[in-house]
Amino acid sequence: MWKFYDWLPARSHTESRGATVTYRSDSLSRELDIDLYVAFNGYWPERGAEMLTCSFKELEAPPTIVRAREHGGKAMVLASAGNTGRAFAYLSTVTGFPLIVVVPERNVERLWIPGREPGPSVRLIAVRDADYSDAIALADRIAALPGIMPEGGAKNVARRDGMGTVMLDAAVAMKAMPDDYFQAIGSGTGGIAAWEAALRLRDDGRFGAGLPRLHLAQNRPFVPMLHAWEAGRRDIRPDMDMPDAKRAIAEMYSDVLSNRSPPYSIRGGVYDALKDTGGIVYGVTRAEAERAKRLFEEREGIDILPPAAVAVAALLQACERGILEGRRVLLNITGGGQERLEKEMPVYRIEPAQEVPGPDAPVEQIMEVLL
Repeated sequence: MWKFYDWLPARSHTESRGATVTYRSDSLSRELDIDLYVAFNGYWPERGAEMLTCSFKELEAPPTIVRAREHGGKAMVLASAGNTGRAFAYLSTVTGFPLIVVVPERNVERLWIPGREPGPSVRLIAVRDADYSDAIALADRIAALPGIMPEGGAKNVARRDGMGTVMLDAAVAMKAMPDDYFQAIGSGTGGIAAWEAALRLRDDGRFGAGLPRLHLAQNRPFVPMLHAWEAGRRDIRPDMDMPDAKRAIAEMYSDVLSNRSPPYSIRGGVYDALKDTGGIVYGVTRAEAERAKRLFEEREGIDILPPAAVAVAALLQACERGILEGRRVLLNITGGGQERLEKEMPVYRIEPAQEVPGPDAPVEQIMEVLL
């Protein structure tokens, strides 16, 4: 990803082989009868894909950690449902930068390091009977302690610009920006990142004057941004858009696509990105995602993670609507190749340094154990 160094908000760089690989689809493109390009983020040696944590969250971690160090950061805390925590833990292991990762207890098995033991710089906190939003609440409280900085979420330019390299790589590979861009979203930060990168490419002038239309997919039954967008509202209303949120999240095919406080309404957030690009939001069921996963793996020849399957399902919905004819389409496969990687190299689970009963656990006691 550091080939886009001049487009990233950091003065230095760090060891990181992970980068998006964009290629023109053959088999799936023929199946759907569209001009399809795939932005693959994961492990696929034949394609030159070496993202060892198998998720595009590995694009966020390097510039975020480098920028944190450059601004005097001593330690960072972040919440995760799995993929983000895995990517940041790997970069913490590589760089030695101290990191506290807060995850729901049921997601602990998603935290692992490829090819090496977890470094002592990584400390994992598991929250019992929790979802991703509970983990965020605890991480925010820890970040308020002296010497601990938050990773920043959607407000962190390093995270957004790191994910934005997906669009940069595609523009170079396609020699122009795509007409349509598909991605599954939880917080929606990846969609914002794609939009911001497209704005910069438009200003650059070499890759086209039109912005890609964003196609952002949520996983039913937890689809608050879909409800708000279809109602024409800038604001998310919890009682209308995500009633009984915990139950809905528990029923999701891919719970990493859940966030009860997404950056939808804020200036420059998901709503603005959708408005500016004439975007569309999709709701994808478990059955649709499972079917899409099978289809992609059969046609393209590599396994994909559940969030990527949700994006493929949205692509199938768009094809059924007939809205992609004559257009160049980019499908962001945000994670893949994990089954392949686990056959070819060892992965080492990160064991929790502490388990806590909930997001209201006393942070001072937590830190006494961690430090």
